[in-house]
Amino acid sequence: MDVIHTWLREVFATPSVLQTLVMLTLVSAVGLVMGKLRIGKLSLGITFVFFVGILAAHFGVKVNVEMNSFAQTLGLTLFVYALGVEVGPSFFPSLKKQGLLYNVLGLMLIVTGLLLVVILHYTCGVSMPNMLGIMSGAVTNTPMLAAVQSTLQDLLGASGTREVADLALACALTYPLGVVGVILAIMVLHYIDPNRGKSPNELEAKTTYITELELTNPALFGKTVLETVGLIKKKFIISRIWRGETLIIPSSHTVLEAGDHLLILIHKDDLPILETFFGHRAESRDWNRPDIDWDAIDAQLISKRIIITNSKVNGVKLGALRLRNQYGINITRIDRAGIEILATPELRLQLGDRLTVVGELQQLTKVSAYLGDSINTLDKPKLVSFFVGLAFGCILGSIPIAIPGLSMPIKLGLAGGPIVMGILMGAFGARFRLATYMSNSATQLIKQLGIIIYLAGLGLASGAHFFETIIHGDGLLWISLGFLITVLPTLLVGLTSLFGYKKTHAETVGLLCGAMANSMALEYAMSINESRSSSVAYAIVYPVAMFVRIISAQILLSFFV
Repeated sequence: MDVIHTWLREVFATPSVLQTLVMLTLVSAVGLVMGKLRIGKLSLGITFVFFVGILAAHFGVKVNVEMNSFAQTLGLTLFVYALGVEVGPSFFPSLKKQGLLYNVLGLMLIVTGLLLVVILHYTCGVSMPNMLGIMSGAVTNTPMLAAVQSTLQDLLGASGTREVADLALACALTYPLGVVGVILAIMVLHYIDPNRGKSPNELEAKTTYITELELTNPALFGKTVLETVGLIKKKFIISRIWRGETLIIPSSHTVLEAGDHLLILIHKDDLPILETFFGHRAESRDWNRPDIDWDAIDAQLISKRIIITNSKVNGVKLGALRLRNQYGINITRIDRAGIEILATPELRLQLGDRLTVVGELQQLTKVSAYLGDSINTLDKPKLVSFFVGLAFGCILGSIPIAIPGLSMPIKLGLAGGPIVMGILMGAFGARFRLATYMSNSATQLIKQLGIIIYLAGLGLASGAHFFETIIHGDGLLWISLGFLITVLPTLLVGLTSLFGYKKTHAETVGLLCGAMANSMALEYAMSINESRSSSVAYAIVYPVAMFVRIISAQILLSFFV
């Protein structure tokens, strides 16, 4: 019995490498099971791992400090780097056109929240580290918490252990109402929505717009498609030409004639200019209906989704492939990491891009073989570029950056450095023929594994004083301040979007959830909106907002500590 007792103590009680690994995995497993519990439509998901860790620490579980710190750091870097690689391909395209306004509104929410944090810091006497911990929970952003913790540890060194723990407690206290507060704001905005009751199709916003124009401009008669494109700076794609009863798939050498009906893909904002350039609209149907059957429109043509999996195409400009001239097909749109991109000649293709291609079946088969279109190829992880990028991200995070007005330089840290490098690798890796694409399942696995390990370690490290803080400390004050930080900026920006910029409720709540990194509130928003605009706006705003929150919180902390 003594042997068994000793063995049990070594495995579960005595802080060591083994015991720390066992406790981290047990806390993670229990937290994931508990995270599946729902109250109505609400669930804390993997965040429950954090609270299970807090409970374990409260009831006396202690782990090896150095090992736990390493586990948190490893989990954090894996999460933020994988996040950067995932959103990198769509990061810069999201800053254009409609996405620019979404991101401006998202940044408005972030800046408003930071200003509110500074005001409450002075009026309520709460320290800036604790205010940023409160904000991390209020906006449900644990990567932001990790970044602030890392910066605070660098600033205070070993003497800041308790401050770092209090910061995590502040996040834990405000996190639940951070979820609920956004949902309450969504309810309020839904109730006062001026477009309430209108059909989703009437309000749906698209990244690309399809229109049919009749060519009536004499200056373009006899011009080739290539010559026509060079006459105007606006970007557009002519995907079909109807000349009487004849259907033409245009190449760059196709000559335009009077009366041609052109099916053109454009940015919707450019429609008035292109109408003046080509001629009046002559639409025989609604080309932008989501349920339109393209194959039934032209029996001899079909449309097909083709995935770029040929590494030789990675980083090559679309125009350089000359697919239209060689195969007589048209690429009408490109989906990159959930963002729809206009297929312009100067666009560089990346592994994982999904192309919508129109043409004859025989030609589409040839194009499909050339571009790859093999999901099995994408399932093989590109680990060399992953680890190289992760290493450079850690190095980047350690570089001191001097900012005027600060007594000491700041660092991006192990949260900021890897996410910046991940975004750069995802966005520009293809230009250097680096295969940075990871399948969605691989990306989600790395992200989930990283954040779960981080949350488990964080809970075990900070949970000993959790209930003490609520009962005898400033816990109730922190919860109240967190609720204000959640609701006030959300409602302010939501009202600005609905009434100032005339955005739909679906678009508005999507960008709000993206700026708050609140996927749980997004699920609720999508349940009351029969529109994909919420998920599109979320995907556009999320990467920029995540990056700005991580960096801005560190800068703000450096000014006040």
